[in-house]
Amino acid sequence: MNSTGSGPRLIGVGVGPGDPDLVTVKGVKALRSAGAVVVPVMEDGGTGRAEATVLHHVSRERVERVVFALNERSDRARREAAWDAAGERVAELLRVHGTVAFATIGDPNVYSTFTYLAQTVAGLVPGTAVETVPGITAMQDLAARGGAVLAEGTEPLTLVPVTAGTAVLEEALRGPGTVVAYKFGRLAGEVADALRATGRLEGAVWGSSLGLPEESIRPAAELAEELAAGGSLPYLSTLIAPARRESRGGKL
Repeated sequence: MNSTGSGPRLIGVGVGPGDPDLVTVKGVKALRSAGAVVVPVMEDGGTGRAEATVLHHVSRERVERVVFALNERSDRARREAAWDAAGERVAELLRVHGTVAFATIGDPNVYSTFTYLAQTVAGLVPGTAVETVPGITAMQDLAARGGAVLAEGTEPLTLVPVTAGTAVLEEALRGPGTVVAYKFGRLAGEVADALRATGRLEGAVWGSSLGLPEESIRPAAELAEELAAGGSLPYLSTLIAPARRESRGGKL
């Protein structure tokens, strides 16, 4: 997907899970050198996670807030209309500035809206070169903050968006290696049930709002008890269920 050239350039910049110190040097350079920096925001006008991170590195007057229907889940026509309007706005900025950076939480090639945006804009502005700058993912940050090793030796690593259904997650948990779950705040109780059913609750770690003042990182067993009592989690929560490891170096 990476391209180079002297024509219009759209750069997807991964800005990590929330901690502004986790934006790479290359990412900061891309943000600062672009003619405009686009951040996706919700219709309620609140500051999004990508926007808050970007503002640590770029002055507010260079940031363009573009509304995506990120909080619209039931009205498909309304969501698509908002998406088309967002694509048109980014295309307009590209025509004016030549180079536009789009900031996305995590990595632009991992469950990011940037992929769809790039396709839309490239169709509106022929000859657009699309590039991406990788970002640190939530699973990497949670592993570092929670002390969970993601993979050793020949172990597989499975990443599951729970929006695909908890059955997909449970199938992964019954398999080998470490399993990481994304986007499950609304189904947290079902995720806890899947961990219990597969014997993967012990050693699993849960995290949300990583790198932010409201950050929470806790053992999954502890959170499972809280959820059973009626607690809840933010939508953008991350779970790591480490591989079953019998001994140090056993996988080498």
